[in-house]
Amino acid sequence: MAKHLKTVRLGTRRGERAVARLIARGRSVLDPKTVRAAAKQVEAVRRRGDAALVKAVNRYDGVAVESAAALRLEVPDPEAVRPELPAGFAEALERAIAAVEAFHRRQAERALAGFTGERDGVEVVEERRPLARVGIYVPGGRASYPSTAVMTVVPARVAGVEEIAVATPPAAWAASPALRYALGRLGVHEVWGMGGAHAIAAFAYGTATVPRVDLIAGPGNAWVTAAKKLVAGEVAIDGLAGPSEVAIVAAGDADPALLAADLLAQAEHDPRAAAVLVTTDRKLPRRVDRELAARLPGLATAATAAASLAGSGLAVVVESAAEALALVERIAPEHLQLVGAEAEALAPRVRNAGAVFVGAATPEVFGDYVAGPSHVLPTGGGARFASGLGVDDFVRTSHRVRFTQEAAAGWAGAAAALADAEGFPAHAASARLRGGANALEHSGAELAAAEATTRSAGGIPAGRTGAPGADR
Repeated sequence: MAKHLKTVRLGTRRGERAVARLIARGRSVLDPKTVRAAAKQVEAVRRRGDAALVKAVNRYDGVAVESAAALRLEVPDPEAVRPELPAGFAEALERAIAAVEAFHRRQAERALAGFTGERDGVEVVEERRPLARVGIYVPGGRASYPSTAVMTVVPARVAGVEEIAVATPPAAWAASPALRYALGRLGVHEVWGMGGAHAIAAFAYGTATVPRVDLIAGPGNAWVTAAKKLVAGEVAIDGLAGPSEVAIVAAGDADPALLAADLLAQAEHDPRAAAVLVTTDRKLPRRVDRELAARLPGLATAATAAASLAGSGLAVVVESAAEALALVERIAPEHLQLVGAEAEALAPRVRNAGAVFVGAATPEVFGDYVAGPSHVLPTGGGARFASGLGVDDFVRTSHRVRFTQEAAAGWAGAAAALADAEGFPAHAASARLRGGANALEHSGAELAAAEATTRSAGGIPAGRTGAPGADR
């Protein structure tokens, strides 16, 4: 019988090598060749706009269009699409939308709540406002993903974003009545039939036909991810998504059939998806492997799942639950399942995971569709520092400050002293001018000295190096 999970023991040379490869998985998401190729597409769209976009769509998206205007897709009335839907899909979608809306409305209570504070004549206001326009990327290479539309559009809508534009490969749009129905049901009226790096560039820079956006959200293939990395700074991005991944920490009392089913659910995403089992039970990996062997042949996605298990399928045997937790923290998986009494007790102590699913009745699959939080999560170890997509991503924070004349006089000396210490005499003079009548003569002299110093230093304040303000 073929073995689908490579089994290693933590602490052995072989085990440490396998774990090191797993921890470093994020480095392989973007190879230099892909980044260079994506950069050419991004730069072409930036420089030549619609002409480059149309050329890329004709070449890479498998459709023939003569103008960028033809990329705008007509979103149908959902009821017109309903007869084409799989049985039960419309009802399931409604339940999913309701769950995702309920979760993100709770997020919005915090995400949209600014505040006003006042201390001795100083008023500070924090304002939190939704972005004006966002671009959502819905992938469509191996399959179409109406669930991704839900998990990205709903948080944006709840945040109050006025304009939501969607880009998706035109072939996926044409082949999936479920996607067309979902976007119509979600009230998205601006959909562009374009995929890959050129779609990201069009959203980031704008063209004569496609208006630019403030944020690009949603997962995609390596070309999409490379393009998002390249345009970051010109536009906000939600993160750099790699292949999907799950780590399952299972105690000896876990059901191997359920574990195998959950590992396969992750493996069928992509040949590079990672499915990892961590356990203190030395016999459990063998039992799970038997279940994998029994289930895999019957899957329509068997080839993809088998390739994923062959490349990244791993079972790690550890000595204790504490060692399992320490390993999870090093891996920082996108999805973490905790199964069995010993494993489930770790839940409150987990720090580094995109999302945690506790108990045998809570497979990661529920997170993909119906749990409520967005399934757009950090991959490749990004859970050490990044969060899943939420209302916060679609909100911008700014602040507004007002000093009364009396407060300005009281704070001017402190501001000036700090400016003096940093070698910025003009800063200090500006502050001291607010310090009342006694400071005016001193400030005038200081401004003259600041001008002389700036002239003698060629525009750079004495004692500083680099361009003026470069360290700001």
